[in-house]
Amino acid sequence: MTLIPFSLLPPALLRSLSAHFMSIGKLLEKAMPQLQIDLERIDMQIDSPRYLAMCFTATLLQFVFIAILLSVAWSVVAGIILAALLSSFVFFMQIKYPSVKAYKRVRKIDADVLGALRAIMIQLDAGVPLFDAMVIVSRQNFGEVSKEFHKVVKQMSGGVSQIQALEEMALKNPSPYFRRGIWQIMNGMKQGADINPVIQSVVSDLSKEQIIQIEKYGAQLSPLAMFYMMGAVILPALGTTFIIILSGFLGLEDSLIKLVLWGLLGFIVFFQLMFSGTIKTRRPSLLGE
Repeated sequence: MTLIPFSLLPPALLRSLSAHFMSIGKLLEKAMPQLQIDLERIDMQIDSPRYLAMCFTATLLQFVFIAILLSVAWSVVAGIILAALLSSFVFFMQIKYPSVKAYKRVRKIDADVLGALRAIMIQLDAGVPLFDAMVIVSRQNFGEVSKEFHKVVKQMSGGVSQIQALEEMALKNPSPYFRRGIWQIMNGMKQGADINPVIQSVVSDLSKEQIIQIEKYGAQLSPLAMFYMMGAVILPALGTTFIIILSGFLGLEDSLIKLVLWGLLGFIVFFQLMFSGTIKTRRPSLLGE
């Protein structure tokens, strides 16, 4: 069952109610052609009009609930305005959820794709057939990559040809590095070439790409470190000194000084969190988390 983030209703009930808003879902879909691709790449078994209709239904119910709650506690006009703002933000987050989840899945796949292809290459060097090598990788601890190969192995065991199963996996996979590797393997199979040199070439290309990512990451760390020193060390230290000196000249109340210092502490904590998030997002995807 499809789970909609920030929804107050059970998925089954939400899906049933969303049938009344399918026309809105189809209208919104025209402005979001990428949504269907993102839904397929995160394995959500739902089409984009239905997903948008469910998001709209959940947001509408949240708007009504928040508007009533704030109108009783505050005022009708303010309650409606705040409810509209909060509901719009929630609706935006719900729409962006598949793309955010797809991005996280890409990083997980990129982290293990090189190791998985190396494992397949080792098995092929030992004389193991390609299908058996994929079975071995699907049972090993390569995260999302093992899950992808497990699906392919299941399809092949059900009678689907290797090329067709690999093609479907490449089309639905969100990782460009994984897709590129699978496409090269497929081209080698279609041409009847030896697969082992093909996989060796893919592994070599990904290893070079990994080195390039590391070099770019290293070049970005120096300015980021300088920015961190300015925002988390130098400016807070100067600000604290300035506040202490200024309070002595102006005779500021202790309560006001404490409030300013607590605000400065909050800024430092917020800055630390933002900086750690920036470092994490800039980390090369082929290196993993």
